[in-house]
Amino acid sequence: MKAIVDCNSFYCSCERLFKPHLDNKPVVVLSNNDACIISRSDEAKALGVGMAGPYFLAKPLIEKHNVATFSSNYNLYGDLSWRVMETLRILLGEENVEVYSVDEAFLELGECAQEDLQKMAENILDTVEMWTGIKVSIGVAPTKVLAKVANRLSKKDKSVKCVLVLDTEEKIIDALYKTPIQDVWGVGHQYSEKLREMHAIYTALDLSKRKEDWAKIHLGGVVGVRLLEELKGECISKMEEALTNKKIIATTRMFGNPVSTITEIKEAVATYTSRAAEKLRRQHSAANVISVFVVPKEANMGQRFSHGPSVSSYTTLPFATAATHELIKPALQLVDKLFEKGRHYKKAGVTLSGLVPDNTIQGNLFIEESNNGKRLLMNTLDNVNFAMRDDMVKFAASGTTRNWKMRQEMRSPRYTSRWDELKTVS
Repeated sequence: MKAIVDCNSFYCSCERLFKPHLDNKPVVVLSNNDACIISRSDEAKALGVGMAGPYFLAKPLIEKHNVATFSSNYNLYGDLSWRVMETLRILLGEENVEVYSVDEAFLELGECAQEDLQKMAENILDTVEMWTGIKVSIGVAPTKVLAKVANRLSKKDKSVKCVLVLDTEEKIIDALYKTPIQDVWGVGHQYSEKLREMHAIYTALDLSKRKEDWAKIHLGGVVGVRLLEELKGECISKMEEALTNKKIIATTRMFGNPVSTITEIKEAVATYTSRAAEKLRRQHSAANVISVFVVPKEANMGQRFSHGPSVSSYTTLPFATAATHELIKPALQLVDKLFEKGRHYKKAGVTLSGLVPDNTIQGNLFIEESNNGKRLLMNTLDNVNFAMRDDMVKFAASGTTRNWKMRQEMRSPRYTSRWDELKTVS
C-alpha cells in the first residue's frame, strides 16, 4: 500500500502557525510581487475568493470580509516543509518517503496489515501536527493515483477526519464514483472537457472501465495506459529517489516596478546570477553555458493580462565555472545586447546549463597560481553570507539600493530562519 501526505492549504497553514488567532479565519497568500492569489484557506474559498486570480480583482471582496492577506514568505515555507518531510523520514525511513512537492510526499507503507492501515495513517497525521504544527490530510491506497483520489476525498469529507484508506474493492469503486474526471491526477481541466464531450467520461470510475487499447489512442499513449492501470489498482509507479543534482539552474524574478534603465537591469541580472551561482556551488557543479532573458512591459490591456514576448540570448563560456564574478561578466554583456532604450521591463532571469561536476575542472598552467584559488574564495563568500544572511558580502555589480526588488509589502517575519525575526511571546 502507498500513501500521500498533503499539507492543508500549506502556505496559509504556515502563516497561521505563528498567528493562532487566525485559526478558522479566512487567509490568503499572494505570489511574488503580490500579484496573484496562490493559497487560500477553506474559509477564504467559502467566501468566493478565487485561486490564481489577480489580487487587485479580489481585493474588494478580501477587504469586505477582512481576509488576512500575506505576501509570499518562501524562507518560512521552505523551512517548515523540510520539517514536515524530515518528520516523515524519521517515522518511516528515508527510503520510504518520496518528496513530490513542497507540501506533498508519497509514502511506501510496506507490508502493513490491512487492519492496521487506518491506525498507522492517523498516527502519522497526529505526529506531523504535534512535531511541526502543520495539519495534513492522508490518502492510502494500492497505487499512487488511487492514493491521490483518497487524499482529495479525505479533505472533502469532514467525517473521515483527514484520513481515508481505500483497502477494499468496494471503497475504491465508491471513491472513483465520487471523483470528477477533471480531478484525476494527470488529466487536467482542458483534457477532461474532451473526455466528457467526445467519450462520455464524467468520473474516474467511467475512465477506469476503459481498456488499454483505448487508452493508447485517446489518453496519451504509454502515460495514459499507466494512469488507467493505476486506477484499476495495478501498481505501476514506483517510489522515486530524490533528484540530488539539477541539470539546469535558473533564477528569475518580477520587478517591483517596471524599470527602464540599463543600470537597473544589470543590477538585477548580476543579483540573479549571484543567486544561481550559489545554487550551482551547493550541488558542486560548474556551468558551461549562461543565458539571460528580459520581458518588456506590454501596453495596459485593462483586465487582460499579457506577459509580452520574452527576449533572450546566451553564450558558451570558454571553460566551465562556478565562480560568481566569471558568470556575472558574460551575463552583463548579454544585457547590453538585449536592452532597448526607451522600453520598460518587468521581469528578468538567468539560466545556467551545460552543468558538469566541479571536481572535473582543471587549473590553468598559464595563469598565476593565485588565480586558480577561486573555489576557496567562493566557499568563503558563501559561508559568510550563509552565517550573516541577506547578502552581507556581494559584488558591486548587484547594486546597493535595488529599487527594482519585487514587492513584498505584507510579508510576515521569517520566524524560523532569522534570529532578529524570532517570534516574541509576551
